[in-house]
Amino acid sequence: MRAAHGLWAVLALLLLPAGGRALRDGECEVCITFLGRFYQSLKDNDVEFTPASIEKELLKSCKEAKGKENRLCYYVGATSDAATKIINEVSKPMSHHIPVEKICEKLKKKDSQICELKYDRQIDLGTADLRKLRVKELRRILDDWGEACKGCAEKGDFIRRIHELMPKHAPRAAGARADL
Repeated sequence: MRAAHGLWAVLALLLLPAGGRALRDGECEVCITFLGRFYQSLKDNDVEFTPASIEKELLKSCKEAKGKENRLCYYVGATSDAATKIINEVSKPMSHHIPVEKICEKLKKKDSQICELKYDRQIDLGTADLRKLRVKELRRILDDWGEACKGCAEKGDFIRRIHELMPKHAPRAAGARADL
């Protein structure tokens, strides 16, 4: 009889889904990084840790966010065009100083897209051969700098524009490049 109860217990543990699975390495990269920086900025600026004040500051931070971080803000509902609002799933736990990893874990349960966000790989402009990059990557370099390439039709146009702007936006890389 005892063996039967033990067998049922083991069987139940195997079949029930594990509720408290921790995040794997590299998972929720954008969420953890952005919310970690946000939490640190709250502490540095001596912001009161109430859900309302945290929401207000998060909305401010999300207005300045770009790229993948802006997409995270959209998923959380901290942008004006967001369809859903789960911003309280960030502000309430953060007001209790819950680690950002745990906050991101809970957000993943609400919307799995949050943890699928990954930062684009950074291009080392000092050593990268711009001719071997895709036009999409060249556009991203200019977008990161807040610049545009009006009238650019070919890859060579984008490369010329990057060469022109490199001393302004990436002076170390401009100095390190031999092909300028």
